[in-house]
Amino acid sequence: MTSIDHLKKRSQALKTLRAFFYARSVMEVDTPILSSAATPDLHLRSLSTQVQVPGQADPRTFYLHTSPEYPMKRLLCAGSGDIFYLGKVFRDGDVSRRHQVEFTLLEWYRLGFDLRAMMDETVKVVQSLLGDRPVEMISYEDAFASYAGLEAIHNARAETCQACLTAHGVPEIVGVDADDKPLWEQLVLTEVIEPQLGRGKITCLSHYPAREAALAQLHPQDDRLALRFEVFVDGMELANGYQELADADEYRRRFEVDLVQRAENGLSKVPLDDALLTALAVDGLPECSGVALGVDRLLMLAFQAEDIREIVPFAIEES
Repeated sequence: MTSIDHLKKRSQALKTLRAFFYARSVMEVDTPILSSAATPDLHLRSLSTQVQVPGQADPRTFYLHTSPEYPMKRLLCAGSGDIFYLGKVFRDGDVSRRHQVEFTLLEWYRLGFDLRAMMDETVKVVQSLLGDRPVEMISYEDAFASYAGLEAIHNARAETCQACLTAHGVPEIVGVDADDKPLWEQLVLTEVIEPQLGRGKITCLSHYPAREAALAQLHPQDDRLALRFEVFVDGMELANGYQELADADEYRRRFEVDLVQRAENGLSKVPLDDALLTALAVDGLPECSGVALGVDRLLMLAFQAEDIREIVPFAIEES
């Protein structure tokens, strides 16, 4: 259990975050924790439970949300305007110094914001708790050149990435196909570059490869790139943001690609969110950008904590 002193600071920090958005007339919303659909994202594992719905013979499976993204987008389609969510989400199999299965997420959507405007506002949110740290805006490609010494990463070869890992003292990695360039590139990002980002500053890393677009738009002048960014402070990822994809058909196509990848990796098939797909097709998502920010990690930095268990009221081991 965290200290009472940290609980008081945590309460004040949550008040500060809410005040940030209320001052900008962004409406707070709460969304269902249980959903009949789940995210097909290859990297996320949803918890599920059985619910005995009155009038139905058999219990139904519901999934605990990994983020409020899908219902928030349904609200945007329905005309909500700018909205934010501050509350708990759940991701299975993720417990470490920086992770808990149950954690607090801040997610918000701003109509008419492009990627740069959303990065600027995300920096202001981080600064509201960490103070006025310097800011670095850097593209994915430039980060590989500056922090790993790899020029033109989009055209680099797998062996070049492997040589970079060796040159930076990363222990030998086994079990990866020698020609799997996207995976070797990802390893350079996580093992070499990310630990260097945001040292003494706030770093916004943007323009990820299109294969990592998730639900971001592709760059209108260069479809190799996605309008996606992440934020790092002291080597820790804090936030993930998109200039949001709005095309309903493209949503379904990307979801179905995710389902194929899940099957290839031996993960269970999950039901897609048809309510979201219908809202996107019928009402349409307005032009907007959105960000999900890990509040517990932000509080770790604000309170100079080394372990997430120092700043959550109860860790899963104590629940």
